[in-house]
Amino acid sequence: MVQYHTQLNSTFGALADPTRRGILERLGRSEAGITELAEAFDITLTGMKKHVGVLEAAGLVTTEKVGRVRRCRLGPRRLDAETAWIEEYRRTLEGRLNRLGEFLERTKENR
Repeated sequence: MVQYHTQLNSTFGALADPTRRGILERLGRSEAGITELAEAFDITLTGMKKHVGVLEAAGLVTTEKVGRVRRCRLGPRRLDAETAWIEEYRRTLEGRLNRLGEFLERTKENR
C-alpha cells in the first residue's frame, strides 16, 4: 500500500507543475532533446533538466543520451493507478452530492 501511495504522490507531484504538463504534451507529439525543450519553454537547460528529472523519476518520461544530446520521450508508465484513484474519488464525491440532494428534497417537502 505504501508503494501505491508513493507512486501516486510522485505522479501527481510531477503533474502539478504546468511546465511539466506542457513537456508531456510536447513529447506526446514527438521526442525532443533537452535543448529543444528548454528553448520551447524559454527556460534554462538546468531548469529543463530538473523538470525532466522529476518526470523521469515518476516514470512518465525516459531519456537516452545520443552523442552529445539527451533525447526525451514519453515513458512506459500508464496512469492506470492514478485514473483508478480519481474515479474512486469522483464516485465518493458524487455519492455525497446525491445524499445532499436527497436531504434537500426531503427538507423542502417538510416546509
